[in-house]
Amino acid sequence: MSDPTPLRVLVCGTNFGRFYAEAVRRRPGYTLAGLLSRGSKASRTYAESLGVPFHTDTDGLPDDIDAACVAVSSSISGGQGTDLARALMDRGIHVLQEHPVHLTELTDNLRHARRRGVQYRLNTHYPHVAPVRSFIEAARRLVARQRPLFLDAATPVHLMHPLVDILGQAMGTLRPWRFADPAPLPAGIGPQPFRSLHGVFAGAPLTLRVHHQLDPSDRDNHALHWHRIALGTEGGVLTLADTHGPVLWSPRLHIGRDADRRFVLDGPGTGRLGLGTTAVFGSTGTFRTVFSDLWPEAIGSALDALRDAVAQGGDALRAGQYELAVCRIWTDLAARLGPPEIVRPGTPR
Repeated sequence: MSDPTPLRVLVCGTNFGRFYAEAVRRRPGYTLAGLLSRGSKASRTYAESLGVPFHTDTDGLPDDIDAACVAVSSSISGGQGTDLARALMDRGIHVLQEHPVHLTELTDNLRHARRRGVQYRLNTHYPHVAPVRSFIEAARRLVARQRPLFLDAATPVHLMHPLVDILGQAMGTLRPWRFADPAPLPAGIGPQPFRSLHGVFAGAPLTLRVHHQLDPSDRDNHALHWHRIALGTEGGVLTLADTHGPVLWSPRLHIGRDADRRFVLDGPGTGRLGLGTTAVFGSTGTFRTVFSDLWPEAIGSALDALRDAVAQGGDALRAGQYELAVCRIWTDLAARLGPPEIVRPGTPR
């Protein structure tokens, strides 16, 4: 039996799009059919280095492209990514679009995909990154056994959309969710890089801390940290220490007492004291391996989901209801927090 015909994929954008191109080149079942960008010398040179056609608009695209990855900023970030995604769908091309996308645009994109009979997926990227995926899988096993007692999460503001998706996948649901407005900062306390709010997510109490500063010209480089999540249950706390790992399990400290209320530190019933205070799952790599391995592999996983959707067919709008709910929650949080403080820091030491 012959292998299925590889999916011919166009990558749009050559900044973050380079990770998409690497994912397509490495992943079995895909062929990089070309690059589309605005036409800079660097983009043309990159296409030449890969030995693939280079395009500057959708009008000149060949008819044999099956899917496109749109790694171009959408209007929420001042780009034309959504217009490009719709132009590609008009040509019968399935689309995987990189986040963030405004809720209204996402809704319209899914409706557009339905009208054109194609598949459209929004890629929040980070739930596919291997350490995050390990956390999600461990969290699902944990909440199947014990009731979640709390969620404590922290994120830079520009990665809040993926955080909501990570939490939803980890808990196995988004609902019920509701949030309170962040408490106003007391006068005279001075500048604060973080804003905090409380709420309920998937029925569990949530504390959310957001690094609420942004350099609009260099978003990723000046985040004080990336995703950090702690899920607490009766048995302990499962922690994602960083977007790129590791995952930690910290059993809950509980010491028995004797009739005089003194700690029982040895003897029968003290086996729990032999547990490690924290177990580390997975290892951390270098930033270079994040870019060379983790991110392309994560994008490959998102591509596989798009390919499965293409194979199954069906209504893109109906399939996108979870994505819409994630986007709706993110929109709610962003509205409560308000615009971030604009900062332009120098290179960290």
